[in-house]
Amino acid sequence: MPKTFSESERVYIRERLKAEAGKCLATYGIRKTTIDELVRRVGIPKGTFYLFYESKEQLLFEVIMEFDQKVQAQLMQELSALPGVPDVETFTDMILRFYRRLDESFLPRLMQDGELEFFMRTVPPELSRQHAERDKEAMRQMFSAFPGMQSERAAVLSAAFRGVFLTLLFKDEIGAEIYEDALRVLIRGVAMQLLE
Repeated sequence: MPKTFSESERVYIRERLKAEAGKCLATYGIRKTTIDELVRRVGIPKGTFYLFYESKEQLLFEVIMEFDQKVQAQLMQELSALPGVPDVETFTDMILRFYRRLDESFLPRLMQDGELEFFMRTVPPELSRQHAERDKEAMRQMFSAFPGMQSERAAVLSAAFRGVFLTLLFKDEIGAEIYEDALRVLIRGVAMQLLE
């Protein structure tokens, strides 16, 4: 007979599983993060894991999506706190902080090993579509802060920001010592196009 947990115990275990999964992603990546390691860290029996998640992939997807939503919400909060349309330098600094948060997370490690791409192909298509739609909506919200933004132009600028994000994969090739300066130049270029 499976153990029953109080609501506070359920919340605590779920949050601990997500926190440890985030740490494991940063340390081991997706493939080497195991349910055995997660339950050892949280201090629960392996069977208890399945009371909360159907699979390791479901947990990891939730962790990745929550991180994505958190950094996007921080960016939108910063943007909405501005008294009006930002100037190029203010917007560049804001987006640079956003990319720093991404760079300091587990995402670059997952991207460099190709794990994230592989993982996203294993996620059920409806979850993948939901993620794509959330990203699209986040970009739409960001661009709504800029009066007169046309949808075709927003699509191109959104793609440009994704391109800048992919530079995280080539930090060593760009040169770690100049990477931040190069990133600023790229972001500033997109910001100038956005704010012209």
